Amino acid sequence: MSLDADQTVEALRAIGEPTRLRVLSLLAREELSVMELSRVLDQSQPRVSRHLKLMADAGLIERFPDGARVFYRLSSELVHRGLIDSVLDVLDDAAGEGDHRRLDEVRAERAEAASAYFEQVAPRWDHIRSLYVSESAVERAVETAAGPGPFERIVDLGTGSGRMLTLLGARAKTSVGLDLSHNMLNLARTRVAKAGLDKVELRHGDIFSTRLPGGSADLVIVHQVLHYLNDPHAAVVEAARLVSPGGRLLIVDFAPHELESLREEHQHRRLGFSDEEISRWLGEAGLKPTPPIVMPPDTNGPDKDGLTVLIWTATRPVRSHSIKSAA
Repeated sequence: MSLDADQTVEALRAIGEPTRLRVLSLLAREELSVMELSRVLDQSQPRVSRHLKLMADAGLIERFPDGARVFYRLSSELVHRGLIDSVLDVLDDAAGEGDHRRLDEVRAERAEAASAYFEQVAPRWDHIRSLYVSESAVERAVETAAGPGPFERIVDLGTGSGRMLTLLGARAKTSVGLDLSHNMLNLARTRVAKAGLDKVELRHGDIFSTRLPGGSADLVIVHQVLHYLNDPHAAVVEAARLVSPGGRLLIVDFAPHELESLREEHQHRRLGFSDEEISRWLGEAGLKPTPPIVMPPDTNGPDKDGLTVLIWTATRPVRSHSIKSAA
């Protein structure tokens, strides 16, 4: 795909303004809300919104509502991304230093709030996680989606209390669980030991940079983690990188919803994900996704604010190697 002359001129006009260049430079680092962009740019939300609308109309950025908030990210169209990358490559890095410093401050505040939250709630984590969905039903579905095994290696990213490891670890020769919360890891260690699993390694690690070898796991799990992250797409890319040929990535998260209270009360950054979004990320990462398992809330239960859970699985194709017969 390529742009015609009119589309190219429209895109260049949309790029050719200092504030809009600043916005593109920021969105090249992560998806951001209007409120966050306004804070980093030190401009009013209406003014920032006008810039965003112009760039969205030109196809340079994508707008996606998330509950009561609206987030923006760079276009997923390769032709537009190529144009943006070319412009940012020649932009003086010093021009965006102040913006990037303020963005780092926003990130640090987010990370500090999230860290404090997880350290505080670790002892009550399983109870909190089950407030909006029947965990027993989800776990049965996860067992089915994962398959019977046996697995050479399971990697659980954002392992939390280690529940996925205790659920599936007996099917694996070895398992690894990563989490940034030391309290969560201590809880996971206790539960893994209680379950009698001695081939489980629990590490303090970052889901965006796991430092694990590519293609090293035949089952990778990301269970109820993505909605906490500032860049869920990057986490999916890193998780997919770990999947071996013929292996499987399993993602569990909420469908889009409107419970804004979860942002402040439980540090949710995204209010769920659509199948279209996750499936596109999986495909771009070289995996073959299947339609998700959809688990609606129990309408007969006591919780009227129950959320729908989606369980995605995707496999990495096994490359066939042709064998030439000897002449």
